[in-house]
Amino acid sequence: MGIGGSILLIVIGAIMTFGLDDTDLGPFNLDTIGWIFQLAGLVGLLLTLYFWNSRRRTVVRQVPTAGGTAIPPTVDEVVERRRTYEDRSY
Repeated sequence: MGIGGSILLIVIGAIMTFGLDDTDLGPFNLDTIGWIFQLAGLVGLLLTLYFWNSRRRTVVRQVPTAGGTAIPPTVDEVVERRRTYEDRSY
């Protein structure tokens, strides 16, 4: 849904809840529908922020030591390896 859709649901729900004088539209109560929209927008916003936060990763560069071995990264770390001109084998 994204942040924009979540905020839109919250705004529409707030308008339906607090901005309308006539709260009944046939069998529907607009106050209740407004609260449901606000709740759905809040849940969507929290889920979007949670998934955006879980995509962040740490970039770790492996630097070879004098013995030729490097410290392996943990599970949450991304390895960045750069090849230099001397590393090419033609």
